[in-house]
Amino acid sequence: MPAAAAPGAGTPSAQFTPAQRRQAAWISLGAVALYAALRALPTGTNLHSGDFRVTGKDALEMCDPANPQFVPVIAARSPVTMTVEPQTGGGNRFLLRLATSSGQPIGPAELVEVHTRKLHLLIVDDTLGDYQHVHPEPTRHPGEWSFAFSPTRTAVYRVFADFTPAVTGRSLYASADIAIAKAERDGALPPAQRVELNAPSPSWENTRDGHHFTLTPSVQPVRAGQPVDLSFAITRADGGAVALEPVMGAFAHLVAFDSERSGFAHLHPNQADPLAPPDTVRPRLAFKLTIPQAGRYVIWAQVRPGGHEMFVPFWFEVAP
Repeated sequence: MPAAAAPGAGTPSAQFTPAQRRQAAWISLGAVALYAALRALPTGTNLHSGDFRVTGKDALEMCDPANPQFVPVIAARSPVTMTVEPQTGGGNRFLLRLATSSGQPIGPAELVEVHTRKLHLLIVDDTLGDYQHVHPEPTRHPGEWSFAFSPTRTAVYRVFADFTPAVTGRSLYASADIAIAKAERDGALPPAQRVELNAPSPSWENTRDGHHFTLTPSVQPVRAGQPVDLSFAITRADGGAVALEPVMGAFAHLVAFDSERSGFAHLHPNQADPLAPPDTVRPRLAFKLTIPQAGRYVIWAQVRPGGHEMFVPFWFEVAP
């Protein structure tokens, strides 16, 4: 004889009792309240992702820091406004103000640290022959930052700001110009440290301070719109070891500018661990870059061999 079926087997589950339904409702309400409370907790910023977005034609897209690209900052509309002016008292100090398009100030609480700093300034003159990378410090006024740099000539310098809002986690940019007068320039740097103002012929090699630098593209000529791998290597003239030290959390930073200074590309080594020590005899680092338009460009490499920070330019042409 077959065994008797268990009570309730093969029948629909019993309906919840009124008490069970009330209990489920209270649990749901508690979960919603907890979520709302967590959302209300201080995050260090009063801004939202919408404060860093613009829509429509020529809107500046926020970029993924893991996939850097050449950013057309001047032609695009940024959701961030930036102004720069000389700081009272001189001394080659300047005040920078950052705000959203709605006027909300952007201070250190609104930004996350990327490559050891919350705000990077890439400053270049109109010949592309004087490039400096500086990091401003916040003042006591919301959205205001102070920085110093040492211009080498009377010119209009362009300042590109590179930063990552905390509420988006994606890179964003802004720009402003600084007109440097002769009085501000004189004495800024000793003659031995001043750069050549005439743009040299295109070259993927450079020698400075007893070090020979090469930047080798995977294909030549470099063509607009086509990705190119770059191999950056350093050797010492005497054949000795290169004591390469990290700078901003990596062993080299590359920044590319076009002749019109319409934008830039900020590149970092393609390696899982940016602080994995390279070969000490001939350090070699890999980068990737895509240039959108044909024309003349310069890539400035920032490195620190033997504890001495250096900026090394490589001029090149991009074919159509």
